Amino acid sequence: MADLPTEGRGPGVTFRVARADDEPGATLLAEFLAELEDRYGPPPVDGRGPTATPDELAPPHGTFLVGWVGDEPVACGGCKRLFGEEHPGGPTAEIKRMYVRPSGRGRGVARRLLAELEEAARRAGHRRVRLDTGPAQPDARHLYRSSGYREIPDYNGNPRAAYWFEKDLGPAA
Repeated sequence: MADLPTEGRGPGVTFRVARADDEPGATLLAEFLAELEDRYGPPPVDGRGPTATPDELAPPHGTFLVGWVGDEPVACGGCKRLFGEEHPGGPTAEIKRMYVRPSGRGRGVARRLLAELEEAARRAGHRRVRLDTGPAQPDARHLYRSSGYREIPDYNGNPRAAYWFEKDLGPAA
């Protein structure tokens, strides 16, 4: 795993590229999904809504990061290709599965994770990122708005989402 830059304000978090289906990513994602179920109930049984497979969150079209404070994994998140060069808006990534354990909340970890995922998308050649969130996640909405995201119409049909956001990243790196 390669360490990523950790510039900026916030705790001493080290972000490392990982596989979403390897440890500790798999455990963090299980905690994330359990928290979603606590907030929203069981997932839809009809299979509707977006997915993000471990392969989609891996090179060459995606990235999955685990954030560490010391020896403790405290956060995870990924980005995957949503649209390529052929899309009128240009290359676009989607940020997926952002999760911070309770022990890392309120310490700037989520903001740092979001910035690292945006940078990973930029390095992969994407000019914008999109994401969604649900009504029971007001802290996420605040984070996205305060990080320069603007609300857009539903772009993915996620039945649990009520808010969809987009941010321009500028020219690809």
